[in-house]
Amino acid sequence: MELTVFGQFLAQGFTVIVPDTEGQRADFAAGPEYGMNTLDSIRAAFNSSAVGLHSDARVALLGYSGGAIASEWAAELAPTYALDADALLIGAAIGGVLVHPAHNLRYVEGTFFWAGVMPMALIGIARAFGVDFTPYLSPRGLRLYHDMQSTSIANVLGQPRYWRLKWSDVISPAHPTPESLPLFVTVANKLIMGTGGTPTIPLFIGQGANGDLEWTPGNKPGIGAGDGVMIAGDVRTLARTYCARGVTVQYEEYELLSHISAILVWLPQAIDWIKDRFAGQPAPDNCSSIAPGNSLDPLPVR
Repeated sequence: MELTVFGQFLAQGFTVIVPDTEGQRADFAAGPEYGMNTLDSIRAAFNSSAVGLHSDARVALLGYSGGAIASEWAAELAPTYALDADALLIGAAIGGVLVHPAHNLRYVEGTFFWAGVMPMALIGIARAFGVDFTPYLSPRGLRLYHDMQSTSIANVLGQPRYWRLKWSDVISPAHPTPESLPLFVTVANKLIMGTGGTPTIPLFIGQGANGDLEWTPGNKPGIGAGDGVMIAGDVRTLARTYCARGVTVQYEEYELLSHISAILVWLPQAIDWIKDRFAGQPAPDNCSSIAPGNSLDPLPVR
């Protein structure tokens, strides 16, 4: 699907930049790093004589799931981290969005399809922030931590080894909840979207809300519906937060679709939205109709 999208843009004369969002260490789920790597890739493309971009060329961001992590964090960090790149941006289309990772951990633990991303995320954020979770891991958690250092998400999703994996399976009994492990709280709170700044560009945000299709039970207490791994209420609150800060936002919620199936609807919409930005058309805004969502308050230490 990515090749089809790239080919479509390339055939119409666009330059396509594909950043190594996780970096050379594969810092999985480390949102701010994804964003900075993305902005640095834009800078590199504009500073490369081999690419040959004009200085007045414009850039739109497009990303789903992990790509949405990169595109959203790039948009919110650009005004402070990369003013030169920010001046080039005209919009960001994101879908399947990881807004508050500590919430997502609660959402996916104990599930069949997505639970294996928990140890992957612990490995990724430990690398990104230079912290060591191993003293707090259970014996099973320690085995997973060492075995998954180079594991791809494609080898994790739905695999029997990770079925119904929970926090209590990975972390020692001394820390029965995420809130009881201060080190986790500290790094997880740094990954909450909207805490790094405010985009200066319009956003198109799409989010599925039928996680039952991917064996994640819907409407967990305090979480509500999601797409199987991402939480619709968190994404709505992020959208409303940016609306309140003056950002032009178009938000679409796909109530009948899951994380994987929603991309089939989101992607054509996102492509059309991006083409409209390049065509100079005003960005649509439906801020007034976005329903309230979940609190995005930082995780407390308990």
